[in-house]
Amino acid sequence: MPSQRKTERITDLSRLKAFTNPLRMRLYRLLYATGTATASQLAEQVGEAPSLVSYHLRKLAEHGFVTETSGQSTDGRERWWRVATEEGWGFRDSDFADTPEGTAAVGAVTRGLVDTRVAQYRAYLDQTAAWGTAWTDAAFSSEWMLELSPDELAELGEELDALARRWRERGKAAKAAGDMVDREHVSVHLYGFPFRS
Repeated sequence: MPSQRKTERITDLSRLKAFTNPLRMRLYRLLYATGTATASQLAEQVGEAPSLVSYHLRKLAEHGFVTETSGQSTDGRERWWRVATEEGWGFRDSDFADTPEGTAAVGAVTRGLVDTRVAQYRAYLDQTAAWGTAWTDAAFSSEWMLELSPDELAELGEELDALARRWRERGKAAKAAGDMVDREHVSVHLYGFPFRS
């Protein structure tokens, strides 16, 4: 049965501000994708010093986004990290709109997320030949122009969230059953926002 857990909603400004640092955002995304890693492993992937990565992992841990995990260290000195919750986190602009500092933090985090997602998609576009036709034919990009009310847009977002969760659970079940043949991490980016022409 699919998980009914909800994404954690961040309402504390100091927690949200933890993600105004682009390196922390990258580290969190890498841990979310890989499951567990050491600071040294993550440092190799982001091209930074392990000591700097350790510092930022500790800051993410202070805010409850990542946690140490046990049982993987072979010598007792390595610290292994994982995200604190598989469900991830989110926030609403309106929870921070009452102060200039809150508005600035929302803007910084949102732009950082968009920049990270665009960079990830551009990297895929640069590497399409390496993926082969099965993956490139399956990959998609689309834009829909709809006429909706705020309530309808919210409902659409909830439906898309439920659909993505169903597919995530399917992948997790396959992994648990040992079915990892031809499976890769897949990133799906969806945005729904109003605009005027």
